[in-house]
Amino acid sequence: MSELLNINDMSVKFPTRFGEYTALDSIDLAVKAGEIHGLVGESGAGKSTLGAAVIGLLPSPGYISSGKIDFSGKDLTRLDQQSYHRLRGSRISMIFQDPQTSLNPLLTVATQLVETIRQHSDINPLDARSRAIALLEEIGLYDVEQRIDDYPHQFSGGMRQRVVIALALCTDPELIIADEPTTALDVSVQKQILELIRTLCTERQLGIILITHDIGVINEITDHVTVLRSGRVIETGTTGDVLGNPSDEYTKALMAAVPRLDKRLDRFKNIVAEDLLDSEDNSWRLPSASAEFASQWLLAEHQREDSRSSDAGPVVSVEHLDVTFARGQPSWIKTRANFKALSDITLAVRPGEILGVVGESGSGKSTLAKAIVGLVSPSAGTMTFRGEHLPPRLKRHRNHVARRQIQMVFQDPYSSLNNRKSVEQIISEPIRFYGLANDEKLIRKLVASVLELVEMPQRAMLKYPHQFSGGQRQRIAVARALVARPEFLICDEPTSALDVSIQAQILNLLKDLQQIYGLSILFISHNLAVIWQMADRVVVLKQGELVETAETEQFFRAPSQPYSQMLLSETPSLELIQ
Repeated sequence: MSELLNINDMSVKFPTRFGEYTALDSIDLAVKAGEIHGLVGESGAGKSTLGAAVIGLLPSPGYISSGKIDFSGKDLTRLDQQSYHRLRGSRISMIFQDPQTSLNPLLTVATQLVETIRQHSDINPLDARSRAIALLEEIGLYDVEQRIDDYPHQFSGGMRQRVVIALALCTDPELIIADEPTTALDVSVQKQILELIRTLCTERQLGIILITHDIGVINEITDHVTVLRSGRVIETGTTGDVLGNPSDEYTKALMAAVPRLDKRLDRFKNIVAEDLLDSEDNSWRLPSASAEFASQWLLAEHQREDSRSSDAGPVVSVEHLDVTFARGQPSWIKTRANFKALSDITLAVRPGEILGVVGESGSGKSTLAKAIVGLVSPSAGTMTFRGEHLPPRLKRHRNHVARRQIQMVFQDPYSSLNNRKSVEQIISEPIRFYGLANDEKLIRKLVASVLELVEMPQRAMLKYPHQFSGGQRQRIAVARALVARPEFLICDEPTSALDVSIQAQILNLLKDLQQIYGLSILFISHNLAVIWQMADRVVVLKQGELVETAETEQFFRAPSQPYSQMLLSETPSLELIQ
């Protein structure tokens, strides 16, 4: 295989008012045609920065301070913007991490695909549309003839990610930089996408840089892997050598933090080094604010011993639930049928239980969560909270007990926090909204204490969300949910966007909170290894219908339904990791 990309001694710096910050330090990396090279590392390691540097999309004022990027004999560091613009899309494509911001919300999927195809090919609109439909079918999107004319917000997260992948592939590039391309995908679709990427790589002799936090994906598809930490290469080599016999202690710790299907752990290994913690932030504290104070305050209102008793009824019960979405007003050309997202769903969440919900993208997992929390209204069926009728969203007034005691941690920590508000304002808002405290000094003390409870420095309350990594933002989101003193917590893919080390910390945190406060948790995830580690029972959804419910151990040992068996069989292997 010939060498397609060769990065030699590259450094990337960002000027700041405190001096220059080195995001990448003397990076060496080579990618051959027909090869998939994986990049792994914690948040802030420089993985996405490396990809942005190669494709010429470094955010201002970042710049390549030294080194060379050789692409097919051409030094990319010497190209002007116009030359780089011609290169992007036609020869180098990128699959971005967040499909929500990668797609234009004002244009249909068909418009965006056809426009991209025609910009790089001499083809008429009808042929471009046919090509777009074929590509969407190839990557696993169903009902393409109808859905191609939908807007991005009408797709699930996984479906939007498939559209983004289609956009990257439609120009037949030589090099693809895939930045977390399977983050929002369930195991079955992930397997399809990985097989598609591998096939394209082999048949077209593409070079692929695969940036991912999923070690299972690295194990499954890559030929070589490079481990980054704080902008430096820690270890590089063939996938078998790095995963199976790592030489660096950091790589060994990273492998130990990966959730496994072959064994269940009480706690995940924490690999955050003490020297990476901000000592200045940790030294700033409010008088008498502490995690212990937050714990006492959270438990003050509820005597959870009664709710944990074996004869207590379910905390939340759903019976024969249907949710239907309108596809918009019928046009004079054709009538578009309504879309049924959930059909006849019946389940219950026991006191102090973690109920795992799994299924493919579009199976209705998030819709179920939103129906319970009151963000969407069911079209049929009933819901109860602690035995009392749970009304739809429009009838849940501020003082309704379920409005406060059912809280949700959303999938994307980047869009679920208001960037215009400080962390103190974000976390204190539920306290004020529900009237849980009126004294301003007490509210401030509670904010600082709850931050410490979720293992964040108290000084974080003075900052804004954009100043934190994804894992830190998710901790802030958990803290915001906790201050409402919930009894039932809904976690919708809370770790899907996080690397394995940060994922381990968040999962440990949720386990501790569930054990200490007796929280009942609805835990939604497409990662079956995470469900195995976290859940007491498992519910499987498929295209809006409930397929199977089982105790976790029983489900992973011998699932009864073929669809469940398929999900388990398509989970990425971790056989290389010792």
